[in-house]
Amino acid sequence: MSAQRHIAVIGAGLMGHGIALTLARAGHRVSITDPFEEARASVLQRIADSLTAMGVSQDNIPSIVERVTVCETTADAVKTAEVVFEAAPEKMELKQSIFAEIEEHAPETCILASNTSVMPITKIMSKLRLKGRAVGTHWWNPPHMIPLVEVVSTEWTDAAVADDMMALLADAGKTPVRVNKDVPGFIGNRLQHALWREAISLVENGICDAEAVDTVIKASFGRRLAVLGPLENADLVGTDLSLDIHENVLFDLESRKGPSPYLKQLVEEGRLGMKSGEGFRKWTPEEANQTRARVAQHLTRLEGILPEKGE
Repeated sequence: MSAQRHIAVIGAGLMGHGIALTLARAGHRVSITDPFEEARASVLQRIADSLTAMGVSQDNIPSIVERVTVCETTADAVKTAEVVFEAAPEKMELKQSIFAEIEEHAPETCILASNTSVMPITKIMSKLRLKGRAVGTHWWNPPHMIPLVEVVSTEWTDAAVADDMMALLADAGKTPVRVNKDVPGFIGNRLQHALWREAISLVENGICDAEAVDTVIKASFGRRLAVLGPLENADLVGTDLSLDIHENVLFDLESRKGPSPYLKQLVEEGRLGMKSGEGFRKWTPEEANQTRARVAQHLTRLEGILPEKGE
């Protein structure tokens, strides 16, 4: 384990509490804050509950939670921090204002990281005085259970800062991946939504229904994706075969630049998915809860039990 560091997390919601949990579990001191008193008041219990759900020993949970200090203000949270993770809602002006406040109070040597899934890191960090110490870190939801974190460099990011962030995350048990260019969606969401675009198109064009799309993915190539990435698979079957397939398939795949009209129609009609009872498919509350539980149980099994550090 690397030396204990002081990590600040700005935002105590779903993402922030998971980031704080992960770093405290890795042995670091964490200070966390949120503008909402209710979020501050409940975050330690939510961290404990998440650790319990992950199967962490009840004997170890108190020592992990004790590493987390709840602060009332951003200034208090970051004043001695070595690394700051911002986990605020996806609003550009809000994130920029938070980093202005962080830069005013944090040490000049502190690394500044923004957690976002699609927003350009370059724009978020554009108003900083010391831009070289800023990176993006796209933690996937739930952040304490999904291994991947995409580390996004801007045109100003110092290489040593990106290296330090990669090492910090790897030591905390994550699987960090370097994104060398700040492009919309980074790596993961570009790949994920290319798949989603074609999935929606298949339904929109009457080729199959939504259940068939999900079944095909879960019952075929989805089973091997966790252990065989697409480019590994291409090398496995041969790049010559991959070329033959692409010459016969790619021309007919969905290639529109904007969102599907069918997707827009669903939103306009209030068919918002599980939260409204219908999206691409109809959902009873029981079915929605069963699906959420199935995902949580699957992630818990994959997570396993990591050794608690710093005990």
